[in-house]
Amino acid sequence: MNPQAKELNDIIQAKSPVVFDLLSEKGKNIFFPKKGILGQTAEAKGTKINATIGAAIEDDNSPMRLPSIEKNINLDPSLVFPYAPSFGRPDIRKKWKEMIYDKNPGLKGKNISLPVVTNALTHGISMMGYMFVNDGDEVIVPDLFWGNYNLILTNAYGAKLVKFNTFKDKGFDVEALKEQLLSGGDKKIVILNFPNNPTGYTPTFAEMKAIVAAVSEAAEAGKKIVAVMDDAYFGLVYEDGVATESIFSELADMHENVLAVKVDGPTKEDYVWGFRVGFISYGFKGADDAIYSALESKTAGAVRGNISNAANISQSLLLHAFESPDYQTEKDRKYDIMKARYDAVKEALNEEKYKTYFSALPFNSGYFMCVKLREGMEADKVRQILIEKYSIGLIALGDILRIAFSAVAASDIKTMFEGIYNACLDADA
Repeated sequence: MNPQAKELNDIIQAKSPVVFDLLSEKGKNIFFPKKGILGQTAEAKGTKINATIGAAIEDDNSPMRLPSIEKNINLDPSLVFPYAPSFGRPDIRKKWKEMIYDKNPGLKGKNISLPVVTNALTHGISMMGYMFVNDGDEVIVPDLFWGNYNLILTNAYGAKLVKFNTFKDKGFDVEALKEQLLSGGDKKIVILNFPNNPTGYTPTFAEMKAIVAAVSEAAEAGKKIVAVMDDAYFGLVYEDGVATESIFSELADMHENVLAVKVDGPTKEDYVWGFRVGFISYGFKGADDAIYSALESKTAGAVRGNISNAANISQSLLLHAFESPDYQTEKDRKYDIMKARYDAVKEALNEEKYKTYFSALPFNSGYFMCVKLREGMEADKVRQILIEKYSIGLIALGDILRIAFSAVAASDIKTMFEGIYNACLDADA
């Protein structure tokens, strides 16, 4: 093992043997290389002649760049063309941490890590897997889950996805989750994705309280838990009585046996899907800056060994937006559009005849909702009819159709559901 990895491990093990045990073998062996090329480059910072950096520099010491690219970018070249740190830019890391606290008042007075920048949330989940998932480890997910977890965790890290029933009595099935947390071995990795993809469901306040209680019960029973919050659609809640904070607020200092890992970012929240910037943050009871620094260094080492660093230009553009006085007003306007589309879906579903062929699964937030087809109907057959005859595109998941209402104008929602009904008629003919 590299001495730099051992040094980080010693810090983590001394501060929290539980967190050390939760690390995967990759997680234990990874480190951010502060010596070698990176260390020597850091030591040379500020020298008159600096030939350490693996980038080209103009004679005036500004970043070398092509005018045909620069002319389309209204930012200082130093914020665009050089590498960003593997940890992410310090300014956006600090800003995002402040925003996490602003958006989650329940975190007040609780100490969390400084976020490490990832290449959006897919990469964030992958870096979580790198840090905590060994070959053969089980990862608990609802039976309605984002399909990319398979590629990220099963294919890349050898995890086994263990599923629990998502819904019971038109709400979240907390008992099914608790059963998985309490059964089997002592190491537990669970992904809590709210609003959920594909269903567009966020637990109610009561359900969220029950989920927290289930995690607490498992921790008290001796389970060592990595609780991963996939907060991709954070903030897009459209109903009263639904939890508006991330469950990270409750789990971040719940118990010495619970490591809370928040994977989030502006991709969906701020409508910048192509920017590929995300964040991974840590929280657990009794943590201090030393152990957080060690976890951040390991995470940054995993990032460096995987993609080197996230794009500088994306981080710069986002930071400028976050600091703009118009940012929140602009975001509120987009929320209103999304809410109008959600309301149009609810209105359309009042049509009694639709119940002949499909019914909506619980939904209240996010980008998506799902309809479950009548028993015996094939969702993929209906999906193909929708494309060929009605020019409507949806996603088929077994006997479920996933609808991204985020991508449909409110004025087209009724037409879309009429198309689904008619396609079901055709499939049933």
